[in-house]
Amino acid sequence: MKYILCVVLILELSASVAALIKMTCKILETFDLHGLYKKGDIMLGGIFPVQYLSIPPELSFTLDFSGFQSAQTMAYAIDEINRNVSLLPNITLGYRLFDNCIRMPIGLRAAAVLINGQDSIVYDYSCSQAPPIVALVGDAGSAPSIAISRILSLFGMPMVSYFSTCPCLSNKVEFPSFFRTIPSDDFQVKAMVEIIKHFGWTWVGVIGSDDEYGHTALKTFSDVFQNVGCLSFTEIIPKSNDKLKISRIISSIKQSTAKVIIIFAVSRDISFLLNEIILQNITGKQWIASEAWSLGSLAREENFYWLGGTIGIAIRRKDIPNLENFLLQVRPDFDPANNLVIRFWETMFECKFPENSSTFLNSKTCTGSEDLKSLSTAYTDTSQLRSAYNVYKSVYALAHALHDLMMCKQGEGPFENGSCADIFNVQPWQVLFYMRKVNFINPLGERVAFDKNGDALGIYDIVNWQKIDHGKITIKTIGVYDESVITGKALTIQDDDIFWNFPSKLVPQSICSKSCQPGTRKASRKGEPVCCFDCVPCAEGEISTVFDSSECFRCPSDFWSNPERNKCVEKELEFLSFEDSMGIALTSLAALGMCVSVSVLAVFIHFRETAVVKANNSELSYFLLVSLALCFLCSLFFIGEPSHVTCRLRHVAFGISFVLCISCLLVKTVVVIIAFKATLPGNNRIKWFGAVQQRGTVFFFTSVETLICILWLVIAPPVPAKNTNNEHSKIILECYVGSITGFSCVLGYIFFLACICFILAFLSRNLPDSFNEAKFITFSMLIFLAVWIAFIPAYVSSPGKYTIAVEIFAILASSFGLLTFHTP
Repeated sequence: MKYILCVVLILELSASVAALIKMTCKILETFDLHGLYKKGDIMLGGIFPVQYLSIPPELSFTLDFSGFQSAQTMAYAIDEINRNVSLLPNITLGYRLFDNCIRMPIGLRAAAVLINGQDSIVYDYSCSQAPPIVALVGDAGSAPSIAISRILSLFGMPMVSYFSTCPCLSNKVEFPSFFRTIPSDDFQVKAMVEIIKHFGWTWVGVIGSDDEYGHTALKTFSDVFQNVGCLSFTEIIPKSNDKLKISRIISSIKQSTAKVIIIFAVSRDISFLLNEIILQNITGKQWIASEAWSLGSLAREENFYWLGGTIGIAIRRKDIPNLENFLLQVRPDFDPANNLVIRFWETMFECKFPENSSTFLNSKTCTGSEDLKSLSTAYTDTSQLRSAYNVYKSVYALAHALHDLMMCKQGEGPFENGSCADIFNVQPWQVLFYMRKVNFINPLGERVAFDKNGDALGIYDIVNWQKIDHGKITIKTIGVYDESVITGKALTIQDDDIFWNFPSKLVPQSICSKSCQPGTRKASRKGEPVCCFDCVPCAEGEISTVFDSSECFRCPSDFWSNPERNKCVEKELEFLSFEDSMGIALTSLAALGMCVSVSVLAVFIHFRETAVVKANNSELSYFLLVSLALCFLCSLFFIGEPSHVTCRLRHVAFGISFVLCISCLLVKTVVVIIAFKATLPGNNRIKWFGAVQQRGTVFFFTSVETLICILWLVIAPPVPAKNTNNEHSKIILECYVGSITGFSCVLGYIFFLACICFILAFLSRNLPDSFNEAKFITFSMLIFLAVWIAFIPAYVSSPGKYTIAVEIFAILASSFGLLTFHTP
């Protein structure tokens, strides 16, 4: 019975073991990875580029000391957090860090190990237990980060990169769990454009590497820069030393007039181009470096003649207290999980440990007691903590997310039914929730936060390559670009601290065309970018008041452009004044004519009882001389600034005075003809045209002109006006006639009477000597008509105040012509 019971128990136990074996997951393959490890309550993962030039199976013979420094900085940050009683109290963080050997396949293997672990059998039927880590810090490059983030996103695991800058990683649809403490290249482009604007450069060349980093940067830069300036050329640096492509880039640089050239590439890619630049001795260029090479290996003394003065964008630098001491305390402990320290030690001191025969086969033996302080390498140099500082911020961001998660109160939590996460069994997706809300001030006083795309604030140092004593090259920080400032001015540069690698030691000019001065406008050149233009002077009457004006603006009607075409000045008022030399001359002639007329009138009055005066029809002679005096007087109304009164008087007085004068001559002519006819037998017509009829005729002719003038003044009187059409730079003050019809009637009536008078006088010019008065009237009227016929073309062609002068001269000339009637 007992035997049977034992058999049954053994069979049941065998069945249970078989069932248990079926409820496990097996790892298909394990990987030999080099890394660092420290146990903790909550584990964080990290992937860093430490070794390179590796060959399968992952044997690396060269070590990147900067990469190892970044890995140790993560270890230091975790150690510092564990010692901080206010951050994650009673919780110890641990880490598992792996080297990716700067190869994407190895980085992907490291990520797989961090997610799944390397245990050969996982005793979990569903294989759903929490992964060995809750979050990952890394990777450095954008390409491996893209690949790893796609995998981690499937598990909702946060990934915080410290050096991946591709803008594509801001896409939260593709990379929902990706964060970074280095700004995206979009921010870098903005910083570069701000630098270019700061120095007034509008004509630049841009070069990018033949990879996603370069192509994306070039496209983003081109899109942003088009609102600031123009690209002289855009070129792509080949990944290999392609002579043909390199030659084409060199040709573009030499042919371009742009002095500023921006390069988005890593130092390794630029080295091919630099060799050709040195070979062809291309100088006089201001290089702008992206963060990928601004602090790289090209900043050497032998390159300074060509690259000196380079201005670069650099990741923000900070001094991390006590980090240097931590780095110097690293010692090999032969723990397989910390085999990367062994690699580091053997490379640093060029020795080998007896237990490790794969490196430095012919070198001395390591003791483990070598002094790191005796060496000066990129590992021990903490003066340029840029990438390492981003690692430091990444670890603190994860710690604050975990701290917020731990501080959750049950019933008020963000998860289902107000629940909170269990800090001792936390899931990555729970950490991801709190990572999106991280916002804190780190121990070094800088705010750490992520925007909706998981990007850090755009903060950069602006650096300048300079040479100090003994020819040593230094990379000096000359400014900061910080998008978090509330003043709105993100860029701050100390201009006096910049070294310019030009003979003048001044800021170089990089423009396709010099700025157009006020008084000119830009005229685009056909087939060239908008930054290339000619400066065309503004036309007369137009101005531009700002630099690089695209158009000239016409001055108001009362203004005109100054000689420089940059200001509108009031037009000069022009009219014939009494102070003008021409006005004085015409006034003098008018006064002379009036004096002569009055003098002759006085003589006639004085000798009115003489036979000569009586024979000359004294009454009509009086009227004629008075009208001539008025003709001379009316010319004065044409001189001086026009007003409503003078504009009305000048034409009315002119018309009535001349009609009165011509009427008298016409009546005199008729009287001569009638008097001659009266000498014939049987003719008594003279009694029908006596003194009363003569006065009446003169009055009638003058009344008609007066009536025309009254109608003109009532309907559309002459008014003062500003003529801005004849001379653009002057305003001619003149009298606008108001009604052309009225003005024409006034002149036409005068011309009509003058023609009748001339015809009658001409027909009676050959009368006997006793009646030869008609001969002199003919001569006077001939002068009158000749003057006014010549007046018309002279009046039309005379500019400005000379128009009025011609009119006055015509009045005076015709008046003197009529006055010659009394000469005999």
